Amino acid sequence: MAPQDPVKPPGPQGPSLKGRALRLLSMREHSRVELERKLASHEQTPGELARALDDLAAKGFINEERVMESVLHRRAARLGAGRIRQELQAKGLEGELVAQAMAQLKDTELSRARDVWRRKFDQLPQDAAQRAKQSRFLAARGFGGEVIRKVLAGGAGEND
Repeated sequence: MAPQDPVKPPGPQGPSLKGRALRLLSMREHSRVELERKLASHEQTPGELARALDDLAAKGFINEERVMESVLHRRAARLGAGRIRQELQAKGLEGELVAQAMAQLKDTELSRARDVWRRKFDQLPQDAAQRAKQSRFLAARGFGGEVIRKVLAGGAGEND
């Protein structure tokens, strides 16, 4: 049996932290906080993950604004501003970016809520139980009370 080559470490090492991060980024946009959370268990020496993520950020692979735009693009048609705010905050985005996203959603909140409601129910509530059910449905998707009230009031105008 030949002695092991001292240059190569024994056994399979698996992908590097940078390789793992790139694989995650190839699937969808991730914030730095998300990548830190997902890759922390693979860090073998302190600071290694931070250096890898710094390098990827410097090369433009990690971009918080792209993360925000991606979430808005994927989720805004189905969710209200409240739920989207939660998602952006959970991704570790700065307060300024979250506020920017909320400003973008503000003008379309009522029409988006009406679309979501229409796909699920498309009929105004006939009694208190139906009204409560429809209200809970919209609230669970992150729409605010005033928007829910307007949707269930049944006005045809989009700019109430």
